[in-house]
Amino acid sequence: MRIFNLIHTKNLKGDLMGGVTAAIVSLPLALAFGVASGAGAEAGLYGAIIIGLFAALFGGTPTLISEPTGPMTVIMAAVVTSMLAQYPDKGLAMAFTVVMIAGATQIIFGVLRLGKYITLMPYSVISGFMSGIGCILIIMQFAPAVGVAAPAGGVTGALSSLPNTIANINPIEAAMALATLLLIFFTPRKIKHFVPPQLIALVLISVVAVFLFNDANIKRIGEINVSLPSLVFPTFTSTQLQTMILDGVVLGMLGCIDSMLTSVIADNLTRSEHKSDKELIGQGVGNLLSGLFGGLPGAGATMGTVVNIQTGARTALSGITRVLVLIVAVFGASSLISTIPIAVLAGIAIKVGIDILDWSFIKRAHKVSKQTSLIMCAVLLLTVFVDLVVAVGIGVFIANIITIEKLSASQAKNIKAISDVDGRLPLNREERRLLNRAKGRVLYFYLSGTMIFGVSKALSREIGSLGEHEVVIIDLSDVSYLDDTIALTIENLVKDAQQKDMKILMLVNNKEKQRKLMHMGFENLLSDADFIDGRKEALELANQKINANDSFAMNM
Repeated sequence: MRIFNLIHTKNLKGDLMGGVTAAIVSLPLALAFGVASGAGAEAGLYGAIIIGLFAALFGGTPTLISEPTGPMTVIMAAVVTSMLAQYPDKGLAMAFTVVMIAGATQIIFGVLRLGKYITLMPYSVISGFMSGIGCILIIMQFAPAVGVAAPAGGVTGALSSLPNTIANINPIEAAMALATLLLIFFTPRKIKHFVPPQLIALVLISVVAVFLFNDANIKRIGEINVSLPSLVFPTFTSTQLQTMILDGVVLGMLGCIDSMLTSVIADNLTRSEHKSDKELIGQGVGNLLSGLFGGLPGAGATMGTVVNIQTGARTALSGITRVLVLIVAVFGASSLISTIPIAVLAGIAIKVGIDILDWSFIKRAHKVSKQTSLIMCAVLLLTVFVDLVVAVGIGVFIANIITIEKLSASQAKNIKAISDVDGRLPLNREERRLLNRAKGRVLYFYLSGTMIFGVSKALSREIGSLGEHEVVIIDLSDVSYLDDTIALTIENLVKDAQQKDMKILMLVNNKEKQRKLMHMGFENLLSDADFIDGRKEALELANQKINANDSFAMNM
């Protein structure tokens, strides 16, 4: 795996244009997320620059634009609020330590090559927690949008303070936020193609605020520190370490999911294939250094990535160009940035929250199964009112249980216990003749497909059909996957049959499958001679056993 991405000039014009355009999209969002997180506008800017640079250098998706995102900001805001409430003097440093832990988590996931597993999650769960994060962003930014200080207590505090927030609305700031939303929503498509509506709203309304409402009591970003960022050394307490690690892992996991989903979108647009594990390492390095220098956590951003690609970008040079443009813009226009009203940034953040809501799923919720819709709604509500980890954990658990139940019901049809020729058995004419010759004294157990633990109940029911047979053939030749639980259930079948003095023949055409069974304890029940690799041979042996029994009975 190459550590650095190769930077070349084969697509120089497209990459430069993509990087410039992505920077224009990034600037208002970085400011908005910085303020929304509670860490300050400069934290958003540092995050956009640091993560964007190192993810471009080390990542596995050349056209991916990495920066602070809505979902990451929501979690970061909760971490900042919690840490500052308990440790006013060093709470912010502890929050940035959580960002470093998130980065380290992503690097570990990448090194362990877990990238391809990150998004193996039911869509209903992804939809639910993403929509829940969108709801949190909208709820938490409502108060700043109308000129009221954000209440403490997270979502619950914001909702309980809603009457007080409405009673203290600042008409000017509320109008600014509304105007921001209207501009973003209704900017003509032709104009959007050249200039992102977020930047139009940011510049236009900020200019109006400076010239018409300069003397009004309007909350603004204020002076920001745009000097070179200083190191924020890892800070933690023994009592908070476990909580910080958990928050860091959650933040890292969310960043992984966000980045992997955006990488898939980039693949579809560029007809290429990203390197998941390399991308996780790049994202992890970016977040680790962002936390070290007081920046917000980030991930692959869908909006910036799509704009980057559509403008012509094809290599990591576009991401580096975007970072350089941001540095020039920030250090050259810091005095102008300080005059931006908070309400404008809150309006931009609310629009991001609206966009995060999974409208495609919401619109078709009545068309999908009730179970899927209920899981999505449950995950959404748990995300908003309880906790993201709890929401995802419960959602994945319930979704997987339902999937296993449906799969097991389907696979149970592939378990057949038959003592005479049946059209459901995959036997040829000769094999059917041999089974008929046994005259019901041979029980043929046929299993096929994927045998997972959910099928064990159906298999146990079939074990009850042992009856008074003399030979039991267990045919596993068409089993593509044998779960350990099923293997143990078959072991019980073998024991029950042997207690009734029945002969067991195990039909296995795969040596690996035979080794697995023997390793699990079958060597104490069966010998190598009891393992047969052909149906005809197994049926011939069964008939020989019956004939031997008949001869023994006659001699008696």
